[in-house]
Amino acid sequence: MPTPERTTLDEIVAAARDLLDDGGPANVTMQAVAQRVGVRAPSLYKRVRDREALLTLVSNEIALDLGTRLADAGDDLESLARAYRRFAHEQPEGFRLILGGPGEPEVLARVSAPVLRVAGSAVGDEHALDAARLMTAWVTGFVSMELLGAFQLGGSVDDAFEWGLGRIVSSLDPQTQGV
Repeated sequence: MPTPERTTLDEIVAAARDLLDDGGPANVTMQAVAQRVGVRAPSLYKRVRDREALLTLVSNEIALDLGTRLADAGDDLESLARAYRRFAHEQPEGFRLILGGPGEPEVLARVSAPVLRVAGSAVGDEHALDAARLMTAWVTGFVSMELLGAFQLGGSVDDAFEWGLGRIVSSLDPQTQGV
């Protein structure tokens, strides 16, 4: 008779995600996850190959959450950028993981779809990918610096974000480019 299932892959990923939120990737160990779900660490290997595979699953789940937020954000670049920034502030460790961590191409495609769609509406299909990359790079850089506490010269970081966002979006307007 087979042994009863004591945990599921979803529970394992949820526990790893909680540990990530509590202390970053170093906090996500197979032992800590096992303890969280109430099994011994060797039992996890029935569901997950290793820690790297677990972090990939967590990264994919977080990225899909971001994709859902972006899809629900609205049909303009400003709304997408603000949703992206909110997500990063709410889940800074998850944000960092998806930026530098492993991910699957189909997940990347799902997360990118809303940005590509809105960028295409703003600048046309020919330059949609270019515009999406520009927006993503600028917002990611700004938010990454913000989360690191790099803006120390005073002034409102929120105002700076909105000013920069306005400049980037206006630079993408085909009517101001003579296109």
